[in-house]
Amino acid sequence: MPVISPETEEDRLFNDAAEAVADLTRRYEAATDFLRARFAAIMAGEPPKGRYRAFYPRVSVTTGSFAKVDSRLSFGHVTEPGTYATTITRPDLFKGYLTQQIGLLIQNHGMPVRVGSSDTAIPLHFAMGENAYVEGSIADALHRPLRDLFDVPDLGVTDDRIVNGAGRVSVEGARPLAPFTAQRVDYSLARLAHYTATSPEHFQNHVLFTNYQFYVDEFVEFGARMLADPASGYDGFVGPGNVVTRVGERPPAMPAKTPQMPCYHLTRENQSGITLVNIGVGPSNAKTITDHIAVLRPHVWLMLGHCAGLRNSQSLGDYVLAHAYMREDHVLDDDLPIWVPIPALAEVQVALEEAVARVTGLSGYELKKIMRTGTVATIDNRNWELRDQSGPVARLSQARAVALDMESATIAANGFRFRVPYGTLLCVSDKPLHGELKLPGMATAFYKRQVAQHLDIGVRAMEALREMPLEKMHSRKLRSFDETAFL
Repeated sequence: MPVISPETEEDRLFNDAAEAVADLTRRYEAATDFLRARFAAIMAGEPPKGRYRAFYPRVSVTTGSFAKVDSRLSFGHVTEPGTYATTITRPDLFKGYLTQQIGLLIQNHGMPVRVGSSDTAIPLHFAMGENAYVEGSIADALHRPLRDLFDVPDLGVTDDRIVNGAGRVSVEGARPLAPFTAQRVDYSLARLAHYTATSPEHFQNHVLFTNYQFYVDEFVEFGARMLADPASGYDGFVGPGNVVTRVGERPPAMPAKTPQMPCYHLTRENQSGITLVNIGVGPSNAKTITDHIAVLRPHVWLMLGHCAGLRNSQSLGDYVLAHAYMREDHVLDDDLPIWVPIPALAEVQVALEEAVARVTGLSGYELKKIMRTGTVATIDNRNWELRDQSGPVARLSQARAVALDMESATIAANGFRFRVPYGTLLCVSDKPLHGELKLPGMATAFYKRQVAQHLDIGVRAMEALREMPLEKMHSRKLRSFDETAFL
């Protein structure tokens, strides 16, 4: 069958980032409009005239100089001569990000960027929009497979080779300019909407993860207080189903049925608010959701959850500020080898410690009464206590671990892998090695007492990090030898 595509346009050079993004937007919308129109025509009964194909727009920069740029900045420039490119999707969603990153390229290298069409086809599913649904039975109506007429997602350009540093794959003959290809981004945007029941457009740049519904309940109450306070700076609250509450309104009761990982967004101008995700229990969930949120390029994510205290000196309700991670979750072993250290990030650590001090009223030596800094171990077996404990306990002791959970190291490791600043503040809810098991009645009283304070600490830490310059948050600690120019 002949391949039918929109009319080809010439590439254009831009010295203005806003104009470049406007052209990327126009090209993307023309391509997706074409695919949607062809699909609608076929579903209305028009016989197909060929295979319909449109392409993602592409932005690239070429430099022939080894001249050093401002080395204080860990992003916004390329390291050596060559052509660097990336495919682009949803420029409407990423307008601010793209304008900033392209602007830095132009400024740092004194060269224009080139905008044109790529050789990567846009899958029909990703062109249909968030609220569209392509029935699997459509092939029956067409009397042929849908992929005969339209492109479908290609795993060859939807993986994590760029962020994993595996060979520094080229993008149509050029080195990568961004950490993710357009199809990889589109895949995650679709998954986010599925898992969280909220649109990616509502996600904020500061993300809290938790493993308990109690934190969600408290976050909804906190959101209601912020929307009632005109001085808070927050302008909306979004829950599952994209239910939006504005200033002066109260968030509605949470739905009886929630998605796999319900998500709540306390919104603020320029996505500077806070998103809370209840990831549930386990490292698999932790990896899944961070794999997808990473494409939104958040400025920081933090884990707030409960853990088992491993030291007899700890008490229920004490806090643990992770400064190292023991990875026994194994879900990232193929992407990030176990021998790769996951460092604590000073900016995040200070923000969390200062938030604990402000909320509890304790500081200095007194703060040690309720907070321990140390190694957090993450394990993939919730019932590890039921097996022979000699091996695990010996390893935990050798690692100087102070807490055990099922998500924190996974979230931190994926933050490291995706260059997203990360941190962990846990609350001790049981001490299995010392006979203090989490029992229903005891747990309920504990949650009522500690959850509000713990969430308050996390929110205050996020608000402090929000005021930090972007170049300080995204420092070289998370950047490898040969990085993409885009964050």
